Amino acid sequence: MARIRKAPAEPMHTRRTFWKIGIYIRLSRDDGNAVSESVVNQQKIVNDAILNLFQEESYEIVDTYIDDGSSGTSDIERGSFQRMTGDVRSGQINCIIVKNLSRAFRNSADQGTFLEEFLPLYNTRFISLYEPVIDTMLDPEVVHSLEVSITGFLNEQYAYKTSMDVRRTFKYKRENGEFIGAFAPYGYRKAPDNKNQLTVDEPAAQVVRDIFSLFVHDGLSKSGIARRLNELGIPNPTAYKRALGLRYENPHAKENDGYWNPTTIARILQDPLYIGTLRQGRQKVISYKVHKRAAVPECDWFTVENAVPPIVDTAVFQLAQQLHRRDTRTPPGSGQLHLFSGLVRCAGCGKLMHRTNAKNHTYYVCRTNRANPSACSRHSIAENRLEQAVLTAIQTQIVSVENLEDLLQEIEQAPTAHPGQSRLDTLIRQNEKALSRAQRCLDDLYFDWKRGDLSHAQYQRMQASFQRQSDQLSAVTARLREERAGCADASGRVHPYVTEFLTYKNVQSVSRGLLVELVQEVRVYEDHGLEIAFHFPGQNRRVAEFAEIK
Repeated sequence: MARIRKAPAEPMHTRRTFWKIGIYIRLSRDDGNAVSESVVNQQKIVNDAILNLFQEESYEIVDTYIDDGSSGTSDIERGSFQRMTGDVRSGQINCIIVKNLSRAFRNSADQGTFLEEFLPLYNTRFISLYEPVIDTMLDPEVVHSLEVSITGFLNEQYAYKTSMDVRRTFKYKRENGEFIGAFAPYGYRKAPDNKNQLTVDEPAAQVVRDIFSLFVHDGLSKSGIARRLNELGIPNPTAYKRALGLRYENPHAKENDGYWNPTTIARILQDPLYIGTLRQGRQKVISYKVHKRAAVPECDWFTVENAVPPIVDTAVFQLAQQLHRRDTRTPPGSGQLHLFSGLVRCAGCGKLMHRTNAKNHTYYVCRTNRANPSACSRHSIAENRLEQAVLTAIQTQIVSVENLEDLLQEIEQAPTAHPGQSRLDTLIRQNEKALSRAQRCLDDLYFDWKRGDLSHAQYQRMQASFQRQSDQLSAVTARLREERAGCADASGRVHPYVTEFLTYKNVQSVSRGLLVELVQEVRVYEDHGLEIAFHFPGQNRRVAEFAEIK
């Protein structure tokens, strides 16, 4: 409630101004919880000062304008400051009191405009209690003084320095895989003893696992998954965080109804955070004065693998990404993808085939032929025949894999390396020796120059030549090591091939999850023939090659 104090009545010719006071208080994020800068303490200081300043004058404290957790470098982003200037324009207040200039401004340009242009325009008094002391009624010219200008500059420099310190700290933490967000991503929570470390939030993490399973194994679309979660009454990430008592806000939080939608599902399915990879710095504040955010190119993001505990298996995540890249469509009114969605292509034009119904049977037909018969010949196959053919091919592949399993174990136990690996090992040793010689020559060259055996010009010319040679050898050696590591990884990738197929050892029917894990695509030929491409191409051949080597 507004507090009013009335001075004794005066004659008309000596009547003074009735002051309608607005108290402005700001606590920035940089101030932390320091008592000297707390909202309560600022208000007490100003209220005590008012009793002394206005002993002989009539006044009313109209309002106290508080910006808690706001930067003083921008007027636009301070809601209470904007409300206060609006009240000045409307005549509701004609006097503003602050503890000191830094509470009102951290931007010297804004300070000058406000004190020298805005306040005189609306005949408003401004009082700053601490150095430099300002009272524009008692000394209107004080706002043009050198002391006020210097204070504004120093306040701005303080804001700039603080901003740079914060940016450097954030950069260091991001590079080291420390989480710096205000709220943990869905599926995680901040560790109790370290706010920069994420731990798994099991209730939400289980929802994330369910989302991946429904998408990859059960064939549900993103809309279907959202519908399923809403039917089960599971709150979406925003509603979940608020239910935990967090003051979670984002630009669209006010419109959030607590329900899941396909966009949220898609964001979760594509986020590598759930396999442990933390990506930060995707947006940046333009400057310490302009607090708007701008997108950052992906090449400049801070990406750290194994920074957080994974929630889903890497293989499941990769399958989800493959499904995203497929041209799949959900049938109208259904959240379920068809069994072969995004998997069947015409062998003639290479485009995905269209699923259609005719005479109580379901077929896959060439889209191009239907639109323009002269562009591609007729390719079609009945769905039941396609399903049986794919099942038979998978069963045959499983039998083949079973025969390779014992051979693979024998290969792994043999000590001989792959000839390609041996060749790379030889090249690496040769390059390392040459690199060592070049570096020794560089060292000897320096001592020859120092002893006077070489002129400075000769030393510089020869040093540049040996340095180029050394750099080239280092680059070649690094590439050879990468290729060598790739060979080792490639030989180890026989395991997923065997494991994946033997998972379905006794399979008797085709499911969406089975197709996604094992089949890359199915091509349909004009004579109804099929070509089935499995994941892990060429593994049988590779195992046979290893067998010959051993």
